[in-house]
Parts: sequence; C-alpha cells; structure tokens
Amino acid sequence: MKAFIACLGTETNTFSPIPTGWRNFKDTMLYQGDATAHPPNLFSEPMHRWRALAEATQIAVVESIAAFAEPAGPTARPVYEGLRDKLLADLEAALPVEMVLLVMHGSMVADGCLDCEGDILGRVRALAGPNAAVGAELDLHCSITPAMVEAADALITFKEYPHVDGAARADELFALLRDMAEGRTRPVMSVHDCRMVGAWHTTREPMAAFVREMAAAEDEAGVLSVSFAHGFPWADVPETTAKMVVVTDDRADEGAALAARLGERIWGLRNETGAAYVDIAAALDAVEAAKPGAAPVVIADVSDNPGGGAPSDATFVLQAVLDRGLTNIASGLYWDPVAVRMCVEAGQGATLALRLGGKCGPTSGAPVDLEASVRKTAPAAVQSFGTSMAAMGEAVWVEAAGLDLVLTTTRTQTFNPDAFTQFGIDLAARRAVVVKSSQHFHAGFAPIASQVIYVAGPGAITPDYANIPFERVVVPYWPRVENPFE
Repeated sequence: MKAFIACLGTETNTFSPIPTGWRNFKDTMLYQGDATAHPPNLFSEPMHRWRALAEATQIAVVESIAAFAEPAGPTARPVYEGLRDKLLADLEAALPVEMVLLVMHGSMVADGCLDCEGDILGRVRALAGPNAAVGAELDLHCSITPAMVEAADALITFKEYPHVDGAARADELFALLRDMAEGRTRPVMSVHDCRMVGAWHTTREPMAAFVREMAAAEDEAGVLSVSFAHGFPWADVPETTAKMVVVTDDRADEGAALAARLGERIWGLRNETGAAYVDIAAALDAVEAAKPGAAPVVIADVSDNPGGGAPSDATFVLQAVLDRGLTNIASGLYWDPVAVRMCVEAGQGATLALRLGGKCGPTSGAPVDLEASVRKTAPAAVQSFGTSMAAMGEAVWVEAAGLDLVLTTTRTQTFNPDAFTQFGIDLAARRAVVVKSSQHFHAGFAPIASQVIYVAGPGAITPDYANIPFERVVVPYWPRVENPFE
C-alpha cells in the first residue's frame, strides 16, 4: 500500500490589505518534499504523524510539498496555481496510491478561485481515481463546500480552539483512511449548516462540554468522526457559515441526523458561547484596578491578530497605554521589519528615536514615535505553539516609556509566553501583557494571568459579526438575522 502526503493552505481574510505571494509562503513554510525532515509546526505536524504511522505499518510514503502562508489577503493566482500544480504533478508521478492525506486550512482564497480546497480535492480525486481513500485535515476555521465534500471521503477539523489537537486529528484521519483503503469501512459525510458566524472558544464552558459531546458521539455505532467547522468570519465566500460534519460508515441518514442534532445543540448555546469583548478603555481600567504584585492582566488585542489576516502593526492599544502613562507592561508581537532593522543596526544597548507600527493602512492606526532602548536582538527567534514551534524571524526587545515591546520581521501572532521570556522579560513582574492574538495565546498565557481580557478595539478583524460587509454570503445567518431558519 502507498500513501501520498502533502500540505497546501492559508487562511484568507478577503478584507485584508496584505496580498499573499511567494514571500509569505517562504517566510512561513515552504518545503519541497522534505517537511518531515524538519521540526514540525502546526501545519506540518500531521505529515510527521502520517509518515510515522505509515512506516510503522509498512505503508510506503510519497511526500510532496508542504506550503503554508501566514493569514492575509487572497493568494496571487500564479502562486496558488504553481503550488497546486506541483502537488498534482507529484501525485501523478506517485500513482497508483491507495491513500491521499492532505493538510489544508479550509479557508484559502486565490485570485480567480473562491474555493481552493474544493479545487485541489477535485483535481486530486480525478488523478487518484474513485477507489483511493482521499481525506484532509482542516483548521476548524474553515468553509465546508459542496466541492470539498463531493471529492473527499473524509474531512476532519481540529476540535479545539486554540488548536492543541492537530496530532490527534492527524492520527484519526490516518486510521479512517487506512480502514477504508483496506476495505473495512465505507466512509460517507453528512453536513449540517448551522447558519451562524462567530467565534467559539473551547477553553471554557459550554464549548468545552460540547467538544466532549462530539467525542462521545464518535463512540456511537457506525460513527467514524465528528467535526464542528466554525467557519472563518472574514472570508467573504458563499460557504462561510459554521457547519457540523459527521463521517459515518455507510450510514448517511444516521450521519445527517447526528449532524443536525449537534447543530441544533450549538444553535441553542448561541447566547452563551461568545467571548466577553470589552473596549480598550475598560481593559486598561482593569489593569489600573489590579492589586499590586498580582499576576499580570493578559489583554488580547483580537482586532489586530495576524492569525486572522490583520497586519499586527496596529497601535490603538499601545497609544491608549501611552496616553494613560501606564508602565511596566509588556506587549507584542509588532510586525515592523523597518523598525527591527533600525534597532539591529543601532545594536544592543543603543537608544534611538523609533517610529513604530501604523504602516499598513487605516486599520493599523497612526505610527507611534518613541525614544527606545534596544535591550536584546535575536536573529532567528521562535516561540512555542503546542508541541511545535513558530518562527518569529529577526526580533528585538525594546524598552520605551516604561514598556517592554517585542518587534518581529515575521508576521505572526503571539502564541506563548516564551515569545517574551526568551529575551529575558519577566512577565510575572509585569502589570499586564498585551498580546496580538484572538485565542491561540490562551493555552500558554492563561496559567500565568490574574485575568484574561478580550479587547474588541479598532483594527482589521474587529469581531462585529453582524456587520461584516459581506457581498458573497447570501444565506441568512445569526447574529445578522435573529432566526436564519425562518
């Protein structure tokens, strides 16, 4: 038996001002058939698992590209088609194969293609043939489209947000496709449209219980997999709403009933699952009210999360902190290659006039001028994310106006406290830590925080789900419509 493995994807914010081209893929992840020879990250980790599982059971492995770009705007057409065609050429050269396992985001848009995953899976199916077991592991912030469902035998999403279960989902998909390839099962997918747009954090109730409910449903007779595809709110594509996906062993009707049942359960929880967002002023009030010596208040600047396609150079929270004269606060990660270069050129220990942030347009705010001391530079910084690592590029720690700021050349959200502590910043001694992230920070930062506050300030991905200016989303959805099923 032979398994073909590959990765191609990005999370496309169709409203983002940042184009996705070759440089983004090269800066984030771009391997030409040897990703499993390098340390894993979130989107290459499944390929590591698949290779290990295949080789342990004497299944031959053909490894193709592993390409992923930090979320931004639509991918340039030549870039998308070049990567897609490389993957397809590798598959064609590997034929015949019994299993095709792909890592994709599920929310990739390119110039001229609103459904990249459906396009890729359809072409893969045409090459691999009707009897090959074809499946994909997806980020839960994905669109589930008819083309994807028609072409694949199984689509499995992460269950957790933050995404700490990528390896477990990879194991699940491998076992499912292997059983199909060996003739033990016949997977069929059932999909229920929840007609909702939003964000569902699985770190607290009732979503933590819902994840357990999905896992329990997988113990029912004939149920192979259950996924809740949250959808990506800033993707203006027809299928952007949240969906339940159930894979059964040739039990389409039972799968449809289970998907509907779980979808109705999510609908019933709609007023209990959203994050409690506050404005910038309320968040800083909480910092000022915190007891001296307490663990830091962790503030998530969700509207400038680069993991959702935002620039990560917005200055709205930073300027508010400066206006109040607050000190002893750490903040990052600011994507500002120009500022990083100036700091590196000046050298550690130098003090310079530094213009920070505000470079990518109105959603970034105005640049902030600071007298900054360069405390430490790192030519190739990395941070932890679950069991993998995420590159930060060249990075610097600067101290300015009593604040500790971490600047990077690679646009990435803040995942873990080691994004700061690797420079020598003692977060336990800080009043607050401001992170540019929507939720992936939570696993690492919640244990060190006195409280976690989500700020919906200005920015590129402000979580006002009812008023996102969609043009292609025509199905009624909550919260824009109180009851989209009427």
